[in-house]
Amino acid sequence: MTISHLIAFTAGLLLLYYGAGWLVRGASTLARSLGLSPMVIGLTVVAFGTSAPELVVSLVSAVKGKSMIALGNVVGSNICNIALVLGLTAVFQPVKTSRIVITRDIPLMLAISAYLLLLSFNSVIGRIEGVTLFGGILAYTWFNYKVAVRVSRAMPGLVGEAAIVPPTNAGLMQKTWMQCLMIVGGTAGVVVGADLLVDAAVSVMSVLGVNEKFVGLTVVAFGTSVPELATSVVAAMKKEMDISLGNLVGSNVFNLLSVVGATAMVRPIAIAGGFVGSGLVVDYLVMMTISALPWVMMRGDLTISRRKGLILIGCYVAYVIFLIFKS
Repeated sequence: MTISHLIAFTAGLLLLYYGAGWLVRGASTLARSLGLSPMVIGLTVVAFGTSAPELVVSLVSAVKGKSMIALGNVVGSNICNIALVLGLTAVFQPVKTSRIVITRDIPLMLAISAYLLLLSFNSVIGRIEGVTLFGGILAYTWFNYKVAVRVSRAMPGLVGEAAIVPPTNAGLMQKTWMQCLMIVGGTAGVVVGADLLVDAAVSVMSVLGVNEKFVGLTVVAFGTSVPELATSVVAAMKKEMDISLGNLVGSNVFNLLSVVGATAMVRPIAIAGGFVGSGLVVDYLVMMTISALPWVMMRGDLTISRRKGLILIGCYVAYVIFLIFKS
């Protein structure tokens, strides 16, 4: 891997990180200035905006004919979110969650993962299948909205306070033109960053002699998870736990439904070498197993302790080592 490739990869990561931040902040403040409630903003603008890196990277990969990078990005990002991001967060500060995440959100994530596994058995995720997945994210968002409305009526102020919406009291950000500029700049940053990241990943393939799946599951997946990783670790170090298991589970659901769905609608995702022959079935099962670990760990005290966080990190390290030796 040459210096130029490293520079391109680093530049892509930075553009993805800052571009996603600008996009979310600009869109959130614009939506608020237009009269939308924090609850609606949190469930739509922020939720879709934080999945922008995975979405754009997968779309760019599919358009460039690198469908295994696109799919590997989603599977690897989901593994990274639970094993590495949640694990590191818990090491710095134990993570607590609500019972609803254990009884509803994680089982839903596992059910969607199982559905994607079934769709992949014929070694291609077509446009119609992509429509069913993307339709799922619309239904998921609507369901969360209805639940949030019901909760807000029962406990006024709770949802609004819980919604993660960037502050709007910065002077220039109150101006519509600045909000629009941040949206445009953030979108451009994510798109250009994704293009640089995918090109750098393809270069890694040629230099190291590894396949698309390996690059998508490791390099690209880690790169698109950097925003969640940085946010979680910094918040944990400051003991400001504005990231939770529910946020990470929601991000994984968005990845499975919106990222894979939108990518397949743009261009069918062909699994090179076959779903079983390529070994991707093993990666799916690893994703589902790691996704189920928080459910097992938190059933009693609803907490991921430091020891449990180390176990999650160990699972991620073991998986990456397995991929390296396999490649």
